[in-house]
Amino acid sequence: MNRALIRLLHLVSPTLPVGAYTYSQGLEWAVATGMVKNEATALAWVGDCLAFGLARFEAVYLAHMLAAWERGDMTRLAELNAEFIASRESSELRAETLQMGFSLSRLLTDLASFSAPIKMGFGQPSFPLAWSCAAAWNIPARDAVAGYLWAWAENQVMAAVKAIPLGQTAGQRMLLALGQRIPALAEDAAVADIETTYNYLPAFAIACSRHETQYTRLFRS
Repeated sequence: MNRALIRLLHLVSPTLPVGAYTYSQGLEWAVATGMVKNEATALAWVGDCLAFGLARFEAVYLAHMLAAWERGDMTRLAELNAEFIASRESSELRAETLQMGFSLSRLLTDLASFSAPIKMGFGQPSFPLAWSCAAAWNIPARDAVAGYLWAWAENQVMAAVKAIPLGQTAGQRMLLALGQRIPALAEDAAVADIETTYNYLPAFAIACSRHETQYTRLFRS
């Protein structure tokens, strides 16, 4: 049995106690305005955010963090962490990555296998930094990046199912469609130069900002 695969399944599980299910990353605002209103528009929104945002920016930072953990380069990890936190377009997105990073860091600190690395001088670890610490445990970088993208896509689909709302079968169709894209996106992200990254998604940034003052909401972002 491949123990790295089991560890990866552990990390991408919805039961990982980091609070990911409480965030929609602006999707709830897009639903409230009618921009996202059914399965097709939800798939388009999540698919675009996956392909043009997460895979071309956050996943690339994750890949470089994994490489830095492998080298034991704590200085580079601190730089990547600071850059990623600074890239968050809204206060909710920044609070999200810090809360999830803190929660995962605390969990890893309680697990003997990971207690030492995560304590090494990261006062505010972002979620990708904490996740990369765990994923560096014998999980191949490409598999780790693919798993990270899948976990994000699954959370977004579940947010759409709740917010629109959609049926469970529609959610599974969306996951099948998104899952077909992930291998190629992960392959590209795993080898991308950090200087080529970008996360220029104006509608996403506006949705995240507008969600901060949304009157009624189910999600924290």
